[in-house]
Amino acid sequence: MSGLRYIVGLCMLVLGSQLAAQTVQVKNVRIAHVDNQTRIVLDINRASDHKLFTLSNPNRVVIDVDQGQFAMVGPWPSGTGLVANVRGANRDNGMARLVLDLSDQARPKSFLLEPSGAYGYRIVIDLQPVGAGVASAARASTATVKKSAPVIVKTAPNGTRDLVIAIDPGHGGKDPGARGRGGLQEKKAVLEIGKRLATLIDSEPGMRAYMTRSDDRFLSLQQRMTNAQKAGADLFVSIHADSFSDRRVRGSTVYVLSEKGATDEAAKLLAERENSADLIGGVDIKDKDDMLASVLVDLSQNASLEASMEVGDLFVGEMSRVGKVRKTRVQQAGFKVLKSPDIPSVLVETAYISNAQDESNLNSVQYQQRLARAMHQGIKVYFYTNPPHGTKVAQLSRSQRLAREYVIRNGDTLSGIAQRYNVSVARIRSANSLNTNSIRVGQVLRIPPAVET
Repeated sequence: MSGLRYIVGLCMLVLGSQLAAQTVQVKNVRIAHVDNQTRIVLDINRASDHKLFTLSNPNRVVIDVDQGQFAMVGPWPSGTGLVANVRGANRDNGMARLVLDLSDQARPKSFLLEPSGAYGYRIVIDLQPVGAGVASAARASTATVKKSAPVIVKTAPNGTRDLVIAIDPGHGGKDPGARGRGGLQEKKAVLEIGKRLATLIDSEPGMRAYMTRSDDRFLSLQQRMTNAQKAGADLFVSIHADSFSDRRVRGSTVYVLSEKGATDEAAKLLAERENSADLIGGVDIKDKDDMLASVLVDLSQNASLEASMEVGDLFVGEMSRVGKVRKTRVQQAGFKVLKSPDIPSVLVETAYISNAQDESNLNSVQYQQRLARAMHQGIKVYFYTNPPHGTKVAQLSRSQRLAREYVIRNGDTLSGIAQRYNVSVARIRSANSLNTNSIRVGQVLRIPPAVET
């Protein structure tokens, strides 16, 4: 019997070890609030699935970690921002449940981050106040701002400010960029498009253009980013003209920063923050501890990337009405000029200058104007859908109904479009006299304005 008890005990020990190895340990819960967003981070020991849902009366966000178990040392973090209280428990069904009691209504979003630097796997929950946008709106902060890198605060007498759109014509000076077979230089074509876009922006109430270059001069990529930050830009638009060895290739493409590019830049900012002049949403990270600095960078970049994708998607839709679009979805790449951590940034390859037809288009005043109008419309739709607090556009969006149009592309659904524009499917159907949810590629939908909550 003693031998049997030994074998049973050994089996139980092995089984216990296997179960322990499968358990997802929640080792820490941290929380930070920057501008309008609150981020909650769960540090876990391995990758895990999780479920997120919301409850009302009172407002709560619930996160269930599969095969999870809280293994924290110390108390729950104090509530901050949109979170009034944090609590959690290990449930009998093998899940670790975290409950966030909210101080106000919020839209939650969650995702899993892989190990990076000093951090392992993390489940991240971002909370955004209902009705607020994700663009970098609040440049001012209670934190100290470096005097060596001032941020221009654009405040009007009535307490509102203009949105600043940084327009960055690529290349310039000693760097001509690509050259078409007909002799057109990329630096000249994109400068003309940039000037036309700036004129349209400046004519838009509540918006002001800032051009990184308005003549034929050379600027480094870092100078372009730094100058846009100093100008307090709410959006950065870099304009280029692509080139390829196969001269048959033509059409426009829109890029935003890749996740790997964002991760690399975040690591660089954190490593160099003692000597860096970079600000994250107006907050100096030099004197912040490792955890808070990391959360500030992650929060700022996540918001910027999300906004960049939305702007880029609007650009693709608008430019598809002007001419050929080579890629019907926003592409992601590690362009250095897109790596400003707190400014939504897009890079537009307007056309292939190496293609005879595209070169002819780029050399046409009418086509340049049409491209500029497409980008202007994308910018206008984005900011009227996501008006930053304290801006003239936020006031205007409340008092005027902006007629918006969207061109259906492959993969679109009516529910997806409704979610993107923060309106209901029923309101889109009503605005377009649709009897069903069926849509077709190329169809133009009128998007009604979002209803404030």
